[in-house]
Formats: sequence, C-alpha cells, structure tokens
Amino acid sequence: MRHAYVTLVTNADFARGCLALLHSLKLTGTRADRVVMHTDGVDPAAVAHLARAGARPFRIELLPTSAAFNAAHARNALHGAAPFTKGEKPAFHTPLDNFAKLRLWQLPYDRVVFLDADTLVLRNIDKLFAYPEFCAAPNVYESLSDFHRMNSGVFTARPSQATFEAMLTRLDTPGAFWRRTDQSFLQAFFPDWHGLPVTMNMLQYVWFNLPELWSWDAVHVLHYQYEKPWQDHSRADRLRPLIDLWRRYEAGDTPDLSALPRPCASR
Repeated sequence: MRHAYVTLVTNADFARGCLALLHSLKLTGTRADRVVMHTDGVDPAAVAHLARAGARPFRIELLPTSAAFNAAHARNALHGAAPFTKGEKPAFHTPLDNFAKLRLWQLPYDRVVFLDADTLVLRNIDKLFAYPEFCAAPNVYESLSDFHRMNSGVFTARPSQATFEAMLTRLDTPGAFWRRTDQSFLQAFFPDWHGLPVTMNMLQYVWFNLPELWSWDAVHVLHYQYEKPWQDHSRADRLRPLIDLWRRYEAGDTPDLSALPRPCASR
C-alpha cells in the first residue's frame, strides 16, 4: 500500500514553511513519501530546494472554478463578507488557493495524511495511515465551544478520482460561498468526520488561550494558524517559545522536546 504525507505550497512563504515541515517529518523516522503539491506560483528554484530536502513535488493547477465562484472567494471579497476577528491572516494568504488542496484526491497513493505547510510534526504519526477517511481534529484554539468545528490543517484521506469529481460537482454551485474555504467545504462534504485528538493538530493560540490543554509530551503536530512563525507580527512575544521551536526546525536542527517551557495563562 502506498502512503504519503501531503502538503500544498502556492507561494514563496509557504515554501519556506514547507522546508521546516519536511525536516520535522524526517526526524520522526517515517518511511512514507513526503509529497508537495505546488502551483506555478512557486519559483522552480524553490521547488528544487524542497526536492533536495526529501520532497516529491507534484505540479498542480488551481481548480477549474467559475468566475462567480472565484469572485466570491477572492481575498477582499471573502474577508469582507466573513472577516477574521480572532487573528491576522498574512498578506500572502490567498483564500482561493486553499481549494487546490482537493487535488490530493487525484494523487497516486492509497492513503494520505494531509498537513498544512505551516505545521510541524513533533512525533511520529504514521498510525494515522490506518485511520479511515475522513479524520480531522476540532478547531479548538479559544474555547471548548469550538469542538463542533473541524480544522483542515491535518486530516486523513483516501485518494479517489470519483471522490474528487464528486467534490467538484458540489463545490461550485450557483451562489456557493464557503466561509472558511476548504475547511468549510470539507466539513460539509464529510459531515460525519471522525475526530482526532487536538494533540494531532495543536493550534498555536492554545498556548495562551487554553494552556491547560497543552502538554508537550502529547503534542504530535503543532499548527501555526493565523500569523506565521517566519513573520514579524503582533503576537510574536506571546508565542516566542513556539516561534523559536519552528526556527530550530527551519535551521535543520534536532530540538530537545523535553526541554521546552510550559505555557502559562495570560488572560
């Protein structure tokens, strides 16, 4: 059976994030392929650099969505109709690109685990390949009331052209508006999604909003939602230990996870 970790890179910033992700996966000892789906928005030199870091690049195109769909999900239109109020999306974030994530259902693999390019895998998660489609962790980063929503930064999938075609049919219908792009769509497409523990997709805001949920011994995947660790941003001081950890991975180091500080409540 062919297994792969899959991520999506659509610009230079996410290529930078992906490099740290690839290194973190290597350190877990996984033998699964590390696939990077990339669009033409990524410089060929960056793609080559990712390949040297162990990636298997797959060039993909954005989905063939309608002009009306594209207009509704353009950055200004989407953020105007459904503004992000909890954090800041970086300038390089292009919402429409997120839907290209669905291309993974066309990949020549039996089972995949998708990881956003702004994640780190701190411990081996190969067991997720045995999980069914579709598993994802809840979108918990502010309060327990978020448990009813899933986060699409980490999920399990079984590639299938039939599934991909069914997705395209449902995705772009008259008046379609997916408030949180692929995340909203995938939750609607897989309404009975299986819940992974939050430790399989620990969102960085948990560090200061819900520190009682944070245990370094249990965290397997760390997800830098909203602001990215390679940016200068307003929450950098509050997230400093997590940013420093990401930079260690980016530099190709092997961080000592047992030496990391514990979070403390800041509210």
